[in-house]
Amino acid sequence: MDKYGLIGYPLTHSFSIGFFNEKFKSEGIDAIYENFEIPSIEDFPEVVDTNPNLKGLNVTLPYKERVIAYLDVLSPEARAIGAVNVIKVSHKGKDTQLKGYNSDVIGFTKSIDPLIKPYHKKALILGTGGASKAIDYGLKSLGLETVKVSRYEHADTIQYENITADIVKEYNVIVNCTPCGMYPNADEYPKLPYEAMDSNNLLYDLIYNPDETLFMKKGMEHGAVVKNGLEMLLLQAFVSWEFWNSED
Repeated sequence: MDKYGLIGYPLTHSFSIGFFNEKFKSEGIDAIYENFEIPSIEDFPEVVDTNPNLKGLNVTLPYKERVIAYLDVLSPEARAIGAVNVIKVSHKGKDTQLKGYNSDVIGFTKSIDPLIKPYHKKALILGTGGASKAIDYGLKSLGLETVKVSRYEHADTIQYENITADIVKEYNVIVNCTPCGMYPNADEYPKLPYEAMDSNNLLYDLIYNPDETLFMKKGMEHGAVVKNGLEMLLLQAFVSWEFWNSED
């Protein structure tokens, strides 16, 4: 039986295990999907070594960047983004090859593209982690200028306390790439001047649990268009399966 799985820490919010095991059952695929909750990226080689029937992995927080050091090959897109969330495991004799891909950017761009209007020219990206790198890449591929938002002082970022009403009007697409507002901390939300938003603002939250975050609700109160990350997640899952079964 082939095995697939997810590495990350923690994995209490994982969507993938239910999605893929249901897919395998409904389509008669002789495979199983497991969660590999590893407290350190240094535990990653053991996951590969102790599961000889492993064919593919998804990667989530906090290892999308750190896992790259353990991979043999990167797709051009994953290399450009600097983050991996899909790993294809190939067994050739006694050798095992690990190839990293990024399905975040594909899932995100396909999901947000129908909502992008001619007046959406600039975007704020909340967060600076692995997911934000893919979102940055995706937004730029759609023709938008981007600025990342951080709680801390980093090069080429703006801090939350410095985001003014004028900024959210100019950078009227805002994508939350942080866990802020994710269950069980659903009472949290990014600190932004929501009162300055209107129907020209598009708020996209990568979070899908809860399906309507406070970030989204506060935007909607002022007329903003909002969307959560569920469709992106589904698209990513389809793309993961394609990567694992590709001939490259």
